[in-house]
Amino acid sequence: MFKKRQKKTFHIYLFRHGKTTYNEKGIFTGWKDAKLTPRGIKDAKTVAQKLKDKKFQVAFHTRLSRSKDTLKEVLKFHPECRWLIEDDRMIERSYGIFEGTKHSTFIERIGKQEVNLKIEGDALENLSQKDRKKLEQFLGQVEYDVIHRGWNNPLPEGESFKMVEKRVKKFIKYLKKFMKKHQCNVAISAHGNSIRLFRKIWEKASIPETVSWFIPYDKVYHYELNV
Repeated sequence: MFKKRQKKTFHIYLFRHGKTTYNEKGIFTGWKDAKLTPRGIKDAKTVAQKLKDKKFQVAFHTRLSRSKDTLKEVLKFHPECRWLIEDDRMIERSYGIFEGTKHSTFIERIGKQEVNLKIEGDALENLSQKDRKKLEQFLGQVEYDVIHRGWNNPLPEGESFKMVEKRVKKFIKYLKKFMKKHQCNVAISAHGNSIRLFRKIWEKASIPETVSWFIPYDKVYHYELNV
């Protein structure tokens, strides 16, 4: 009789880039190439410490410098990582016409009813937790409803959550095949919304759960792949 092949377990270490100049100033970032702040470098070093005793042979980043620069701090402890791969399927969500706009300006426009909440309100999830609470004072339950309805509504000249989910799903499918083929652990230096959708897919979370998450700058999400 043939023995059943024993499955191997490989590891995925997923983390967000450190805080950037745009994050600090409350500006919609999207695909703009905002740089890490001193606080952002500290965030990256915190992630590096959390991963210091882990092992991975491959690391993924996007074309944006905040992804690369965060990964640089992590890699200082990982001489075993010999393969760096750029993959923009894990890039931040595009905010289209809002990129470069201050959150405060956006909130003012909502207060003046100059924003189409059914579509443009879907940008609310990018706001800080403090700004979200500020909006709840005059939006209340509407905030949740707008985000929920807007799941498949692209921001003007930008992306919807559904569009980001589609490319992240393709990345996950590729990643599973890649890890199985190369028998490796991986690290992924990504962005708030690509991580949000990665979590939704991998954790089989609902849309309401997904839009409620805040993705910290210094947290590592650990997943296992059995192949």
